[in-house]
Amino acid sequence: MDPVFWHRLQFGFTITFHYLFPQLTLGLALLIFVMKTLGLRRGGDGWNDAARFWIRIFGINFALGVVTGIPMEFQFGTNWARFSRYAGNVVGQTLAMESVFAFFLESSFLFLLVWGEKRIGRAGHWLSSLALFLGSWASAYFIVTTNAFLQHPVGHVVGPGGTLQLADLGAFVLSPWAIAQFLHTILGTVVTGAFVVAAVGAFYALQGLHADAARRFLALGVWCGLIAALLVAFPTGDRQAKLIAAYKPVSLAAMEGRFTSGPYAEITLIGQPNVRERRIDNPIQVPGMLSFLAFGTFHTAVPGLQEFPEDQWPDNIELLYYCFHIMVGLGTIFIGVMALAGLLQARGRLATTRPMLWVLMLAFPFPYIANTAGWLTAELGRQPWVVHGLMRTRDAASPQVHAGSALFTLIGFAGLYLVLGLLFLFLIQREIAHGPGGGHRSGAEAEAHRV
Repeated sequence: MDPVFWHRLQFGFTITFHYLFPQLTLGLALLIFVMKTLGLRRGGDGWNDAARFWIRIFGINFALGVVTGIPMEFQFGTNWARFSRYAGNVVGQTLAMESVFAFFLESSFLFLLVWGEKRIGRAGHWLSSLALFLGSWASAYFIVTTNAFLQHPVGHVVGPGGTLQLADLGAFVLSPWAIAQFLHTILGTVVTGAFVVAAVGAFYALQGLHADAARRFLALGVWCGLIAALLVAFPTGDRQAKLIAAYKPVSLAAMEGRFTSGPYAEITLIGQPNVRERRIDNPIQVPGMLSFLAFGTFHTAVPGLQEFPEDQWPDNIELLYYCFHIMVGLGTIFIGVMALAGLLQARGRLATTRPMLWVLMLAFPFPYIANTAGWLTAELGRQPWVVHGLMRTRDAASPQVHAGSALFTLIGFAGLYLVLGLLFLFLIQREIAHGPGGGHRSGAEAEAHRV
């Protein structure tokens, strides 16, 4: 067995499972702050009750995110020791910033939000929600900046020992790639948070429960979801596509299954990449659109995979192609769903239109799928490099960890994460069953008050 395959599969599995949790907390961080801001108004008690409910959901997600995130830090040393030795002096900077500054800021103010409302008062609770929002998004920025360096390394030099050294902190932390990737990623988390909030509101409306909270959840989820879904597509998605076209054209070609070069490049709506025959089978395409999206004009030539040596092609073009198209297709659907729901909301009919409520309730898993497909697109598109253009993935793995050890720990992670996933579903189901309300305490709160 190839050890690198199992190292990649283990890390891919653990990070995919982990990202299910922070993508909701990051989206909820903004929405909770909005709820707390609306709660400052006269008669805003309903919004404060809504915020307390979602703070409890946030806390459960945050705890699972921490637990599932810790193994990834260790994997840098256990599974990817050569990478850590080569690039650790650079990427370690932002990973440390995420841990020392953002994580502790986020966790400290989450504690105040859950248990400190009576002691710090309404204004203090609002400030805590602001700090939680800023800390969460700062944490995400440092993580995304780390990944952005792997996609488009800047701000570094090669040291005497052949390892990377940080040369320009500003160029590293504030690179155009990092900013564009962060905005695109963070807005995707807002879409997830908005769909989840709207789904819970739709569930309550369909069940005839918590009518006031249901209306608030629907209104906030739909409008925030529509705005975020539009911004994910443009300008952030558009900017990301142009950066990929400029700096990683082989990745763009693989994402579109484009093998030949030429102007008026078409974008594929439906089709199956046939790598062996170097073509797209059964294509439905829009001529010139890829040229326009990548370079701003219809006549610009877009290079195909044939322009690049095969050892620089992504090593799983089929999966990369499908992940990219799933992400884009779902993103388009999100705009349509939220636009229709927004129209009904503007007319005051959303809470009573049962077919639309069913759509909103059942749609909440799809932003998770879209965000996961987006991350897979980024990671598969970077291959065969772990640091683009500098270090190949096959050279980054730990030489002393053999395939059997990697597979053994992967099986262990799968069993552990199954238990954690079931626990998470139980806790979330319990909170939704209890519902929002000023007099409700979560299990954690009730236990704390008993003690």
